Amino acid sequence: MLNVKIVLKTLGFLLFVEGFFMLLSLLVSLIYEGTDALAFLYSALISMGVGTVAVIPFRNAKKDIGKREGFLIVSLVWIIFSFFGSLPFILSGSIPSLTDAFFETMSGFTTTGASVLSNIETLPHGILFWRSMTHWLGGMGIIVLSLAILPLFGIGGMQLFAAEVPGPTPDKLNPKISQTAKNLWAIYILFTLIETILLWIGGMSLFDAINHSFATMATGGFSTKQASIAYWDSAYIDYVIILFMFIAGSNFTLSYCALTGKFKRVIQDEEFKYYSLFVIGFTLLLFSGLLVSTQLGVEKAFRDALFQVVSIITTTGFATADYMLWQPILIILLFALFFFGGSAGSTGGGIKIMRIVLLIKNSYYELRRIIHPNAVIPVRYNKHAISEQIINNVLAFFIFYFIVFFLSTIIFTLVEPDMESSMGAVATCLGNIGPGLGLMGPAGNFANVAPFGKWFLSFLMLLGRLELFTVLVLFSPAFWKK
Repeated sequence: MLNVKIVLKTLGFLLFVEGFFMLLSLLVSLIYEGTDALAFLYSALISMGVGTVAVIPFRNAKKDIGKREGFLIVSLVWIIFSFFGSLPFILSGSIPSLTDAFFETMSGFTTTGASVLSNIETLPHGILFWRSMTHWLGGMGIIVLSLAILPLFGIGGMQLFAAEVPGPTPDKLNPKISQTAKNLWAIYILFTLIETILLWIGGMSLFDAINHSFATMATGGFSTKQASIAYWDSAYIDYVIILFMFIAGSNFTLSYCALTGKFKRVIQDEEFKYYSLFVIGFTLLLFSGLLVSTQLGVEKAFRDALFQVVSIITTTGFATADYMLWQPILIILLFALFFFGGSAGSTGGGIKIMRIVLLIKNSYYELRRIIHPNAVIPVRYNKHAISEQIINNVLAFFIFYFIVFFLSTIIFTLVEPDMESSMGAVATCLGNIGPGLGLMGPAGNFANVAPFGKWFLSFLMLLGRLELFTVLVLFSPAFWKK
């Protein structure tokens, strides 16, 4: 039987945590003497108050979180966080519409980076900081954050970890799940600090450096400037962000290995090899195309190609150029990257490199099995045989992903008849990327999308961030049976 009490208790506690982070944004607002201070105070009090009301009646609830409770909590927490997280936007008047505020907040927490804002630089500092904070919290995962805290309250979290951590096989760094979460967050914070310092040295203000580090490590893409990273027109800043986008798009387990001196494991990891090869291959293709079709110099063409490839494959979504002005073949290459995503165990969205590698290998081995029908040819990954269950899971994921993409594109054309814009909007929200194609490309935004379209795309962001199954399983009648 579903343990509703522990679900409400956990959600209440997490809502209290969200209120705490709103108070940090309040502090930023006070430092910069912003007009949004009261909005953050009221938002924090409302969030903490509702959280407290949800926790107190169920403080003695059974502490077991099963698989069903885990799926339900993970799915609901993003929705609840987005509703309450939209309060600062609404109360401050920065985004007065609930639909727009919810879209912006869901885009933040799911690290999509799609925006309805056309006047970013006029927003108060507190709002800009909160906008980036939603990225940073969502990047590693609200639930993973809670795993380092919930054990203190006697609530186990392995089921939450399995539902939240991206990728087909969550890779624990430590046998104890709470220690795993602490290790992940330690790495996350360390990289955020290092990037902040490097960007500050490169000419960004400290405020801009912090915000862009939040967005980079979360592979989110929200910027404090309307022109995104192109605002600075700095090779140094571009390359620093490229480096940290690449790191954020790789498996954080490998980052842990590298920081502890286990470089051999990083070098030998198959997913990392393919991830690097995809980045290099697509960069060379775009670089060659830009040299032939534009007047850009060699270094600038290479930097623009590399930046956009890394930005999209990691699902960060920062921009240094409007790729909609490039030749159609180059736009098609970039659109193909919309369906890649970062590594499993990264903060990136999308299909994930591991799944693509397993699919390619299984397809190749299937040809060999046809030639040698009696041979046993298992799919191997990192020198280990992969179970048929995982292969079936990967195949099912691909089928579901593209069914959702095609059906969603058809539905969204009712809102946006332009097929290019519709395909781009659906692909970018489902993959948690940010900029799309056509009217919603790097130079555009989602402001003019009809309200139904914004709610629909918000659902796709959630679906993509939680990798389909976590959300879709809730629509299965079997899930709700005793």
